[in-house]
Amino acid sequence: MSAAPNLSVVIPVYNEEPNLPLLFSRLYPVLDGLGRKYEVIFTNDGSTDRSLELLRKQHAARPDVTRVIDFNTNYGQHMAIMAAFERIRGQVVVTLDADLQNPPEEIPKLLALIDTGHDYVGGFRIERQDSLFRTLASRIINFVRRRTTSIEMTDQGCMLRAYKRPIIDAIIQSGAVNTFIPALAYSFSGNPTEVGVKHEERHAGVSNYSIYKLIRLNFDLITGFSLAPLQLFTMVSMACAAGSFLLMIVLALRRLILGPEEGGLFTLFGILFFLISVTMVGIGLIGEYIGRTYQVVRSRQRYFIREILETAD
Repeated sequence: MSAAPNLSVVIPVYNEEPNLPLLFSRLYPVLDGLGRKYEVIFTNDGSTDRSLELLRKQHAARPDVTRVIDFNTNYGQHMAIMAAFERIRGQVVVTLDADLQNPPEEIPKLLALIDTGHDYVGGFRIERQDSLFRTLASRIINFVRRRTTSIEMTDQGCMLRAYKRPIIDAIIQSGAVNTFIPALAYSFSGNPTEVGVKHEERHAGVSNYSIYKLIRLNFDLITGFSLAPLQLFTMVSMACAAGSFLLMIVLALRRLILGPEEGGLFTLFGILFFLISVTMVGIGLIGEYIGRTYQVVRSRQRYFIREILETAD
């Protein structure tokens, strides 16, 4: 590319063979019409279908504006984005899903807000076309995040977002391993905003995000940006300890006043099992935080790039 682009569009790809041809036909005309130099960086996140082959063909067709990063295996959407972030050339960065649920025609809407001085623009989906189950699960996850962190975000599941380059540089320098990028960007932003964007039905294929992955992602978000789970566990533990102490006093007084009694064994077992379950939850929470610390201090390579397709400067 003869000159550094002003705009970098980052798109993670995982088994999106049915969607890529339509994505190409809609995305590039939008970017060509912006009147600014741009690049599109696709990260093939270990796809097992013909996604990489289609990306190679698109790079051959538009080598001046297309770059492809090829992972050796699947590392997850956020690592695919981070790999692209570490190699962007533009001063403004837009992230986009490959499934076309967030139309590329909405990109100018985000760029207009960036041009007015905002350093981070988050999209939120208007009239979502997902199933009722996924919509409800997303709302629950958003509710939990609002109550446990300071991250203000209407729709954390929307991939269509725009960032200025200093925000991206700060994300890279943070060295975060389990990275929830929108939340991390919000924490670094000085003038964030949001805008409603259209949402379309998935044109082909199936979503790669299961309910388990959504819950796992939200758990990473909460433990990565808040101590609320540990603090809540501490408060519950203190309440249980106080209740247990009072119960011990009551049982001691009953024995002194009424004498030895039969019965009540299953009640004691119930209380014991409850306290054990609380302890197990606490151990799990502590283990999660320790695990995150371990992943950071071991400094293991987060992903392995097999190949990069790009035109040299």
